[in-house]
Amino acid sequence: MVAVLPLLLYPAMGIGAMQLTVLFREQPRIVVVLGADHLPASPPLLDAHRFAARWFPPGADPNRLVVITDQVDRPFDEQLPDKLDAQALLAEAQAIRHELSEDRQRTGVLFGKSGVQVLVIVPDGFGSRLDQVEVDLAASQPDQTPVVTDYPRPEVVYSRADEKSQITFNRVTDVLERWESRILAGWLNQARLDPRFTHPVLDEPINVALDEQISASVWGRMFPALLVIMSVTGAFYPAIDMVAGEKERGTMETLLICPASRTEIVLGKFFAVMLFSCATALLNLVSLGFTGKYVASMVPAGALAQAGDIALPPISAIIWIVVLLLPLAALFSALCLALATFARSSKEGQYYLTPLLMATMALTMFCLSPGVELNPQYSLIPVAGVALLLKGLLLSPLHADKLYAYVPVVLVTSVGYSALALWWAIEQFRREEVLFREAERFDLALWLRHLWRDRQPTPGFNQALCCFGVILLMEFFTARFLQRSIFDSGTADRARALLRLLLIQQALVIALPALLMCRLLTTSFKETFGLRWPGWTTLGVAALLPVVLHPLSVEMLSRLRWFLGDLPAGAQEVLAGLSDPNLPIWQVLLVFAVAPALCEELAFRGFILNGFSRTSRRALAIGLSAVAFGLFHKIPQQVLNATLLGLVLGLLAVRSRSLFPAIVFHFVNNALGVVHARFGEAWFGSLPPNPFVSVEVEGVHYGWPTVLGCAVLGALVLRWVARSRGTPAASANGVSTSDGSVQSRQLDAPGSIRLVKPYE
Repeated sequence: MVAVLPLLLYPAMGIGAMQLTVLFREQPRIVVVLGADHLPASPPLLDAHRFAARWFPPGADPNRLVVITDQVDRPFDEQLPDKLDAQALLAEAQAIRHELSEDRQRTGVLFGKSGVQVLVIVPDGFGSRLDQVEVDLAASQPDQTPVVTDYPRPEVVYSRADEKSQITFNRVTDVLERWESRILAGWLNQARLDPRFTHPVLDEPINVALDEQISASVWGRMFPALLVIMSVTGAFYPAIDMVAGEKERGTMETLLICPASRTEIVLGKFFAVMLFSCATALLNLVSLGFTGKYVASMVPAGALAQAGDIALPPISAIIWIVVLLLPLAALFSALCLALATFARSSKEGQYYLTPLLMATMALTMFCLSPGVELNPQYSLIPVAGVALLLKGLLLSPLHADKLYAYVPVVLVTSVGYSALALWWAIEQFRREEVLFREAERFDLALWLRHLWRDRQPTPGFNQALCCFGVILLMEFFTARFLQRSIFDSGTADRARALLRLLLIQQALVIALPALLMCRLLTTSFKETFGLRWPGWTTLGVAALLPVVLHPLSVEMLSRLRWFLGDLPAGAQEVLAGLSDPNLPIWQVLLVFAVAPALCEELAFRGFILNGFSRTSRRALAIGLSAVAFGLFHKIPQQVLNATLLGLVLGLLAVRSRSLFPAIVFHFVNNALGVVHARFGEAWFGSLPPNPFVSVEVEGVHYGWPTVLGCAVLGALVLRWVARSRGTPAASANGVSTSDGSVQSRQLDAPGSIRLVKPYE
């Protein structure tokens, strides 16, 4: 399947396509012309029951359009497809013509029921009018009145809802335009005018594309998509067979008793799957490249413009394909292995891996869009960075030097994503409850009863992940309503309406899901949200830390503006509300500082972080909650800043075992942003020149002494936070230990209790 099929499939498809092209004869389309006797004799539009061949482009078949006219002529029923009755078609065309000016609704009904696909109605005396214009042009003098061309034109009737009618209409209009151009050329000749008189501005465009550029355009649109799709497809089935297949065959236990460690087993399977992925992608590219080149060389001249100029990609492009294929195949191999490890059978593995394939295809289609080009932000996106870089290198071989700066970024990020995916696969393989999952029957009623009856004091990992998904979905579905409400409000009240809607969004979209899920899925509101007093020292540190980190955040976003880009118009409007002097400062602080500090912390450092902490890995829980907090903000500038601040907030919540320090930090940080936007330039602009802070065109700028001092002080404070321990407290789901930490009891299965340390 991997080696032989690609080498045979594409040549067979190419030969089959050429053979079908030779054997295929398209069904003729029916065109009815009423008033054919009124067409001009020269140049003739019709030739018997066809349009004249001279009005078709080179290589086109005039027999694709069968023309039925109301002229008295020899019978031609045998020339119509499916033995259609010409007289019946003419009668239907006459009825359509009659209703066209009377009832448009009735016209559409008649046209849809008829066998007519395009109807051309020639007005009475049309040919004689054209001949008269030509005579008038030949006899006209410069001082005479202009030649009158105000006469009825032919009407072309078709149905846009009918695909056959639309295709026929396109062909008929192409014929009529060529015929019209010939008539116009004759008129210009009679008027002694240059044929280019009707085009006073534009001339024939000049195509300067080189042969290698044409070839690059073809391969640049084909190879990146094929590379991505074949990489994930090549890893798809081998990964399922190597893990889920072993479970079905009963050989997993035999494999695990060998001297190799779990990590070594996963690495062996990973490199095997990666080999399949690379081989599948390369063999498909090679086969498709040679087949495309061969088939293009066999296309007749004129049928495909410049088809014979397509050449194979240069050696440099092939090298880039191989280099970019390795991290891409590694990423897909690791992801497929991790998902296949979780599956109980090969069929279930296909269910788990199908969403990965669909997401990959969506990213591929996005990368193939003509307007999408590689930029600093896209270079960090998995799969998209590789596809866009390869697309740019193949499409612009003469300007590839501009893309070389992205090569290290794409390779490093791709290798990083692959390492994370491989680490996840190893972790899955180490978990006995995942590796030896038994078949289970899902019942919705039993599952809901289990959620209510076997509730724990704190949420679990899946429940935290579900809460984050609910928040994202609610934000997505309410975004349109919020935007419409803002724009419907007047310009003078738009700022106040924005504040009200943001406050509602914080309460209903962010806080409410966490509170409801806590009530439904857990038994302890206090333990879920960490509502315990941390001590005045911890609160003081939480209030001091954002003051120290604020200059670092401002300068980081300023220095990375070239990478992150400008804020969207909607975000700029929101931030403009911070500096609007017409809004009371307490209202701005309420919406941008108080509400996020309470609502977002309840959701992200309360329910979600506590649920992620059930993995007993403190660093992983903090990192996942920070990433979720960053992704929630969506805008690149806010995603980066929120993710970094989420790490600090998670560290504060975990080390203090309380939500209050995170709330204080969040409030002070956002309040500093409000004050900075409202009064920053006025305050700092009044100071004498100094190396610590200055006001420039883009805003307030902190000097290197301020940045260095804040960095050192911030590192010391964070080190103290990381080494500190919160006040031990017994809880409904935990017991105090001798080292002062809190262990939580978690029921793994009926009759078994496992002690985990969510914060240690």
